[in-house]
Order: sequence, then C-alpha cells, then structure tokens
Amino acid sequence: MTGYIVGIVGKPNVGKSTFFSALTMKTVPIANYPFTTIQPNRGVGYVRVSCVCKEFGVKDEPTNSACINGNRFIPVELVDCAGLVPGAWMGKGLGNMFLDEIRRAKVLIHVVDASGSTDEEGRPCATGAHDPGIDVQFLEEEIDRWLMSIVKKDWSKIVKLTEVDKKPLIEVLSDRLSGVSVSKIDVSNALSSLGLMETKPSEWRDEQLMEFIREIRAKSKPMLIAANKVDIPSAEAYVKKLRESKPYVVPCSAEAELALKRGVEKNVLSYLPGDGDFQVIGEITEAQRKALKWIKDNVLEKWGSTGVQQALNFSFLKLLGMKVVYPVVDPDKLTDHQGRVLPEAHLIPGDATARQFAYLIHTELGEHFIYAVEARSRKRVGEDYVLKDGDVISIISARKRG
Repeated sequence: MTGYIVGIVGKPNVGKSTFFSALTMKTVPIANYPFTTIQPNRGVGYVRVSCVCKEFGVKDEPTNSACINGNRFIPVELVDCAGLVPGAWMGKGLGNMFLDEIRRAKVLIHVVDASGSTDEEGRPCATGAHDPGIDVQFLEEEIDRWLMSIVKKDWSKIVKLTEVDKKPLIEVLSDRLSGVSVSKIDVSNALSSLGLMETKPSEWRDEQLMEFIREIRAKSKPMLIAANKVDIPSAEAYVKKLRESKPYVVPCSAEAELALKRGVEKNVLSYLPGDGDFQVIGEITEAQRKALKWIKDNVLEKWGSTGVQQALNFSFLKLLGMKVVYPVVDPDKLTDHQGRVLPEAHLIPGDATARQFAYLIHTELGEHFIYAVEARSRKRVGEDYVLKDGDVISIISARKRG
C-alpha cells in the first residue's frame, strides 16, 4: 500500500460508517444514532485506474492489486474516525480520539448529510432542515483550533529559537507540527503564500497566526466533501450550494454502493465500483428489484454513479496528485523475476523520480541505482527522470548486474 492514510471524517449519523463499509466491505456497526462508531475502524479500499495491460496487449498477473476487465484496483488504507461534534478540539464528545486518528491522515474525506436531515450534533431532524455547509465550516474550524493549540502552546519557544538562536523559521515550525504529518514543504508553501517567510514570529498578530494555520490545514490535510444521501430529493439543492462554496464536492449514496456490492457478493449482480450501471445476473426478489430500480432512477441515472469510488479516486489522484507506476524486471516481456506479467501497480507521489521509486521498491535498488528503462520507448532514463502516470519501469542497479 502507499503508506498514505485517508481519514473518513464527519459528524455522527451522516452515513460515515456506511460510506466506509461501501469502500471496504468490512463489517462495522451501522445504526441510526450518534456515536455508533466508538473505536476507529480501519480497512482497505481500492483506487480504480485503467490498467496498461490492454494498451500492451497482455494478460497481466497482479500480485499487490487486482485487475478486472482492464481496471486495476490498488489498495489504500482507510480509517473511519469517531463522529465529531463542536468543541472536539477541547476534548468534547470523542474529540480527542478523533484528532488522534487524523494525525497521520494525508487526505480527509468529509462525509456530510446532503439531505439536511441531521442537526449539528448528529441528531435526526426534518429532511432539508439543516444546511450541510454549516458542518463543513465547523469541521474546518475544529481542525484549525486544534492545530492552533499545538502551535500556540510553545509560541514563546518558537520565538526564542528563531529570533535568539537564529534557527530557520521553516525548520522550527515543521518540527513543532511534525507529529500531525505536516512537512517542511507544507510550512514553506504556507509561509510563502502569506508573505510571512521573512517576518519575525514575535510580530505576528493572532489573525496572521490563524491565517497560517488555515493554510497549513489546507495544504497538509486536503479535504474532499462527500455529499452523501443524494438519493433523497432535498439533497440536490444542497449539493449545488456546496459546490458554489467548495472546490471538491462529490455527490454520493453510500447506501446504494453498499447494496450493489452486497449484490455482487451474493452473485446476483454484475457491477464494478465506480460504474454507472449494473446487470442482474441471478434470481432476486420483487423487493430487491424495486430497491435496485430506486438506485438506478435516483442515483445512477441522476448522478452518474454512487460517487463512493469517485470520492476515493479523487482523493488520491487529484488532491494528492498521485500517479500509478508498474515496476518490472524485463521491460520487453513486462515480467518480474518469476515471469509474472505486470505483477505490481504502485501509487506514488506526482513528483517522484526514478531513483526515489527504486527506494520505494527496495532500499538496495535505490542505493545501487544505475539507470531505469521506460518500457514504452525502450529508452534509458536517469535517476532524476520524473515518472509519468502509467509508466512501466525496469530499474537497473549495480546489485542486480552483479
């Protein structure tokens, strides 16, 4: 897996656990009341991409992923966090548990009730009565206050280290925030975008510090809004409103996705996650037929898909900008040491080089790197070659030659 974790977040009772189950098919408690999720659930989801096997005209033999009809499914780690309520940053509700779980998350999927049928505490209310945009704002503010509490706790020490001991501001701030997966690049980009790179921390106003925190949150934990329950009529207007204020909003029906996957498990449906349609291939009851018609009419035909797979794909391929690369030993036959064709597919950072990828595969490959061969062109590429999405790469190392 990538080592990057997706945090599934949101207030109680918005379908968060259903969304998690729809991605992982792991059995978790699902019920219509707040705090169903007490302990965080961890599981594996799968990013779907077009496999290169059809382009090369080969039958692949995946080992670390799966290929179905030319679609490669690559495993990623997910965590379904405890439901968040206002005041979480101070420990209210299950706030401490929630915040501990998102420390290592590289991207967040915020599941909201787009139908507006749960209030700010996660209690059921009249359909359409609650604006989910309020929930988006509150979650961002809770995370901002949490990050602010981490930075401000030792602010006098930060001032001393940078202004008396003359340590670089980027280094000091990134050290302070390293425990919540904030990198030096995140800090550098935030400081640069706000024009704070050459300023003294002792001169920062509270407003400037909060601006910095917001930038850090946006850069280090990008967030996608999964507008759930779009099968309910009141959701359409709220999805439109969310899209007017937020750049990354995916309409979803976690219940529909879960129902379709269960149909596949029981061998009565043919369906691939992310598809816009399904086929009935087995015997089903009249009640099941009606339920499937509802899904087709109110979800698939109206929105194009259930949105669940799209949300996961967007998180990795767009928000994190990751690419898929296929390592092989023989660039002509596209095989590994055991003769398996295109056995592995890896999600890698968008700016990863050939040598960095070699290290990801095995430390010795990186240490003894000589060059790589790009299978399409059969050309040699050096250590600084930035890998492209869909590259098939053979790493040539001194260890391998010897």
